[in-house]
Amino acid sequence: MKQGKIIIGVAGEMASGKDTVTRHIVERYGGREFGFSDSLRDLLDRLHMPKDREHLTRLSMALRKEFGQDVLARIMDGDAKEAAERIVVIDGVRRPTDIEILGKNPEFSLVYVEADFMIRYERIKGRGQNADDATKTIEAFKADHLLETEVTIPALRSEADHIINNDGTLEVLIEQVDAVMDQLIDEASRREGA
Repeated sequence: MKQGKIIIGVAGEMASGKDTVTRHIVERYGGREFGFSDSLRDLLDRLHMPKDREHLTRLSMALRKEFGQDVLARIMDGDAKEAAERIVVIDGVRRPTDIEILGKNPEFSLVYVEADFMIRYERIKGRGQNADDATKTIEAFKADHLLETEVTIPALRSEADHIINNDGTLEVLIEQVDAVMDQLIDEASRREGA
């Protein structure tokens, strides 16, 4: 692994802005993105099943039951270490076990993105990332927060190295992300010089 590598885990409740943060880092800083749900979505494609929250959750639970709670974190850790890019962003950190695996690497930092519940609800309806997003009712959105894959996310806030609030404009979000990146790049440079 190259010295000075920056591995960023991005966590936050659904529609908090994790994808926007990840995309900005990748585009502006030349990073590479890996997502916890990527392998799940790939498998659902191969199974010709919908990539909705229910199927993603069920598949995640089945894999974790069969191969261990840290199976997806081990995939992400390996992908991040093997990546040729200096900056790696791991989107969708969800569990304390993810932090246990990823946090063993001194080049890892956790960024937690937070946003108000109603703001997140309006965003999810407009984004269409999952098959059922556009038609989601507020009751269904509340129920989604009780899914096994979602209930552990809020506790990660206390584990975060950086917290970004995404209740405001895109410009304000980007300013916060750039400030975090300035700090992470500075820390990586210091590690290189050590």
